[in-house]
Amino acid sequence: MRVLVLDTALGACQAGLFDGETALAVLERPMEQGGMERIAGLTRELMQAAGTGFDAIDRIGVTAGPGSFTGLRVGLAFAQGLGAALGRPVIGLSSLDGLAASTASDGAVMAVIDARRGQVYARVFRDGSPLDAPEALDLDQARARAQALGPGLRLVGSGAPLAAEGLERAEIVALAAPSLTALARLTRMADPETAPPRPLYLRAPDAKPSTRRPGAPRTAA
Repeated sequence: MRVLVLDTALGACQAGLFDGETALAVLERPMEQGGMERIAGLTRELMQAAGTGFDAIDRIGVTAGPGSFTGLRVGLAFAQGLGAALGRPVIGLSSLDGLAASTASDGAVMAVIDARRGQVYARVFRDGSPLDAPEALDLDQARARAQALGPGLRLVGSGAPLAAEGLERAEIVALAAPSLTALARLTRMADPETAPPRPLYLRAPDAKPSTRRPGAPRTAA
């Protein structure tokens, strides 16, 4: 199965084309302001580097969150548009599941994304299987959960150093984004019926839409 995987959710804008376990081409760019909007051009470069056409793709996987609100919208919109044009299924991938799959799956693993404002997004896995649902936690909650998992815990993601504070004998894997190899594996394993490409938001956006009608006077502070 040839799968195209796209990720604009976290610290990198990245795309990869895989045939089974074999990477045909992978491209990654640091996530800068407006960087997620480069995903279309990056994907064209990817297919050229792989020396194949879009019709060779069997399935598309795209990170659906949690992560940057703008990044998720851009990545999902592009993946869904491409899937519709090609008539191929599009799989929504959890960023937390991707991070956990990017490291060894034995024992307890806590995938943790720095959500800013004193929070993290987190999910716990044991031997590769999730133990809970993705959540937005404050730092004290995240550290308490990590502490409860005991020695030998592996923390992975941008929020790993934050959640590991005060822990002893914890392994920190501070990835900025999931590995494309892990995302491709999750894409191949997923059931399209149960993994739709819908955004996973764990908290409200920082920016609030205006409720003032056009032309109406502003309310005094």
